[in-house]
Amino acid sequence: MVASPGSGPVTVKDVAAHAGVSPMTVSRTLGGGKNVRPELQELVWKSVTALGYHRNENARSLRPGHSSGLIGVAITNLANPYYGDFAIGVEEVAARHGRRILLGNSSEDQERERQLIADFIGRQVEGLVVVPAAGGETGSAHLAAGALAGTPLVLASRLVPGIDASAVILDDQGGAEAGTRVLLDVGHTRIAYLGNLSSVFTGQRRFEGFSRAMSEAGLEVDAELVRREQQDVASARDAMAAMLRLPEPPTAVFAANNRNAIGAMTAIAAHMHTGGDPGPSVVGFDGFELAELSPVPLTLVEHDARQLGRRAAELLFAAPVSEAGVVETIPVRIREVRRDTAIVV
Repeated sequence: MVASPGSGPVTVKDVAAHAGVSPMTVSRTLGGGKNVRPELQELVWKSVTALGYHRNENARSLRPGHSSGLIGVAITNLANPYYGDFAIGVEEVAARHGRRILLGNSSEDQERERQLIADFIGRQVEGLVVVPAAGGETGSAHLAAGALAGTPLVLASRLVPGIDASAVILDDQGGAEAGTRVLLDVGHTRIAYLGNLSSVFTGQRRFEGFSRAMSEAGLEVDAELVRREQQDVASARDAMAAMLRLPEPPTAVFAANNRNAIGAMTAIAAHMHTGGDPGPSVVGFDGFELAELSPVPLTLVEHDARQLGRRAAELLFAAPVSEAGVVETIPVRIREVRRDTAIVV
């Protein structure tokens, strides 16, 4: 628990009194919110933040003066193997420092992320590595220094407006621009874009890079060929399939992450299997396994997810973590995975 100024540890009863609800409502909210109305949950979380309350899950097992030896790692999509590599990178560095990691999944939900961070801090983690959920600065108060009970924080892959933490990000704009140029340089002009949530930091930057490459080539981005809300392979496959049915389908597609690239390739393969014309060429951001089996010309904008995790953890263990927030950018590279000698444009 975090001591409130001049009054000792903040208790559940303190939070309940501040929020004007019962202690049972506070406990249920902190435990996931089951059977608690959303408006009451919001009152409780505001009071939790205002009072600086955190449950101490380790209180019975940790002796005074002993650290937990744990690092909390929050990611956004446990189903994406990319984040498995990222977590391994964090774990490698943590192990060198004699620590272990606790891994949690936010599913791009800020409320879930807030509960996850509160749980980590309640377990007295010694630091946090967080891939922030979508949503920008709205609802990100739980990542502010004053809400973390002094726990060091490093952001990975994404920045959060108003949060002054150190971070490791990718060259999203430059990579997307270079990847789009690969398609432009071989004559494609009708290029589709598949991306994740518009509110995701990386998704916005990659769309900006795509748009800049198109503009510099003297081309306008065709809104009919832009789909930006796909979070998984199935939704990306459906979005690509819909564009292949257009009177003038795209001849190429830029996919802003590996889930969208795999979805695009799945839809294109089905299209070709049913007698469709040779499918669009694909450029994807982020590598993935078995990419060499792509049914169409494929180029990837790649980086090492494990390196991203390692570097985020190294910043966390740096002494001290910079209060001003050090932001490092990891470069990306273009890799041609499969190239056909005859590309339809």
